[in-house]
Amino acid sequence: MAITHNSEVIFHIHLDENKIPESISWTAKDGGIENEPSKAVMISVWDHKQKDTLRMDLWTKDMPIDEMKQFYHQTLVSMADTYERATNDVKMSETMRDFCEYFAEKLELKK
Repeated sequence: MAITHNSEVIFHIHLDENKIPESISWTAKDGGIENEPSKAVMISVWDHKQKDTLRMDLWTKDMPIDEMKQFYHQTLVSMADTYERATNDVKMSETMRDFCEYFAEKLELKK
């Protein structure tokens, strides 16, 4: 199968003198996103040779704690959805969603 199109997602991380993120922006031209600001990013990459996950978690100094909690909750929910689509393991996906509900309840995210 020949590659007919390349796509890229670009993150710009502006650091202070201590290499702490001051600002984050990203571009995904195929998605219509150009230099969009963000307060946090989580990237996971599967290293199939080492059978291990490589991760990059960054957030800016001014990322509010309440938004970080919401960001984590939404990330966990999306991971459950993605897990179900990737594996068709409905039972474990529902277990993950149950945990997400518990997480949201304990952090008082649900109103």
